This record gives sequence, structure tokens and C-alpha cells, in this order.
Amino acid sequence: MAGTMAGAVARAALRRGGIGRRLERPPALGGRAAAGWSGPAAGGAVQYCAELVRKRDYEGFLCSLLLPVESRTSAFALRAFNVELAQIKDSITQKTTGLMRMQFWRDAVEDIYNDNPPHQPVATELWRAVKRHNLTKMWFTKIIDEREKNLDDRAYRSIQELETYAENTQSALLYLTLETLGVRDIHADHAASHIGKAQGIVTCLRATPYHCTRQKVFLPMDICMLHGVSQEDFIRGKQEKNVRDVIYDIASQAHIHLEHVALDDYLYNMRKVDFNIFHPSLQKKSTLLPLYLYIRSWKKTY
Repeated sequence: MAGTMAGAVARAALRRGGIGRRLERPPALGGRAAAGWSGPAAGGAVQYCAELVRKRDYEGFLCSLLLPVESRTSAFALRAFNVELAQIKDSITQKTTGLMRMQFWRDAVEDIYNDNPPHQPVATELWRAVKRHNLTKMWFTKIIDEREKNLDDRAYRSIQELETYAENTQSALLYLTLETLGVRDIHADHAASHIGKAQGIVTCLRATPYHCTRQKVFLPMDICMLHGVSQEDFIRGKQEKNVRDVIYDIASQAHIHLEHVALDDYLYNMRKVDFNIFHPSLQKKSTLLPLYLYIRSWKKTY
């Protein structure tokens, strides 16, 4: 029943925003994309971005559905761009390949701002978003630069290094999202900075069981060393108190940045299982999340 209700909420929001049917093409803006993506193809690019985000960033997908119609397709483009970059690290076996893919997106951003985007659906929609909202190029560059640094398969040296990564990826994405809403305000940016850092920390925690199955651990080394925990302890799925203390310290840092958003639900659930990062309940997707976010949006409480 809960899954049916959640699905209904998501589908209703999709219909209101027009995703899932062919969108009208925005006015021609010139450049290579105008020739390559016209009419139905433009709607296809929107659909491509929305579907990519739905599959790979479900919570971001739901949050984007709650944005005003004029910002929603741009938000999907931004999150699709983020997904494309995030997927690179997990899909390569050699760093050189990853660097080549990062360079593609670096060149794509340059071409977008020269009004000549490549014939790629995410790049096309990013170009449209840039034209609609005059998005700041610097944030795209920061996201690419930080993702490129992260291609090195190593743990974060410190919690501060993890926060820097989160600031230059998750927070930068939020700054761009604010710009699609017409918000360019230092106080909003300050809030977005904390939200992004908290989100980056929580994402690192949530991904730990998956990374452990691939014999990799990226948790901050300073906190692991403080509690005498090795990477092997996580790979073996140990649940001793010192392992849980590592998770507690990292989760506490996220909590410092943020207390009352959707991320707090994961931190709350983690506390309920005494910071056992491998507990099965933490791996389940919340079927009520669409309804939960919709109610918060309606009440204007975040």
C-alpha cells in the first residue's frame, strides 16, 4: 500500500511537470545543438535526463519534482550531469580512461558556454539550462575538478578532506540549483554549503557497504586511526564497538551541518541500529519518501 501511494505521488508530480510526454521545444538559441536537437528530440533529451536521475539519484529525482515547472527540467539536467560524472569512477579500470571522460565534460562545458554544445542529451539540456538561467560556469568547473581528483582510489585523509570534496560537488550542485530558482543570496548559499557537506558525508556512509563488497574503503583515515580501525575491518563487515564509533564520529560531523532535512532520516535510522553501517534496514529504499517530501513541500517545512 505504501509503495502504491508513493508511486502515485511521484507519477502525479511527473504529470504536472510534463515529464513523460513530449515537451514543447524552447525558442531556438543558435549553435550546434539547435541543429542537432529539434522538436521531439529536445523532449527526448529532457526525458533522458529525468530517467537517468530517477534510476541513479532517486532522492534527487523526487526533490526535483517538487521544484517549480520553470526550474524542473534544468534541475534534472544538473543532476544528470552530476550522475554522469559520478558514474565515471565506478565504470573504469584505468585512471587514464577516467581522465579522458572528465576531459570530455570539461570540453563540453566550454562548448556550452560558447553556444556550441556537443550532440549529447545531458550536454544539450545543460546548454538550455545555462541559457535560461545564466548559470555560473565556475560551479561546473569545480564539480569536474573535484570529481577528477577523486578518481584516485584512496580513502579521504581526513574528515576535512571529505567536507572539501562535498563542498565542491554536492554544495556546488545546490548553488546551481538555487540559480535555476533565481536565488543568488549569500544566506541561501551558506545554507546550501552546510546541506551539501552533510549530504556528501551521508553519501559516503551510505556507499560504504557497497564499496566494501569491492574491497574498497573511502572513510576518513584520521577517524579510523583514532579508533584503531583498519580498512580490512570494514571489508570484513566487523561490527565491534570501535567500528561503530568510527561511523558515529563521521555521522556526528554530518549532524553538525544539518539537523532537519531528509538526510536526517538516514542519520536517525543509523542511530536506531547503534551505528552498524551494515545493518540491512539501512540498505532499504524508503517507499514513503515521495509522500514524506511532498508533505514537507506542502507545509513548506524542510
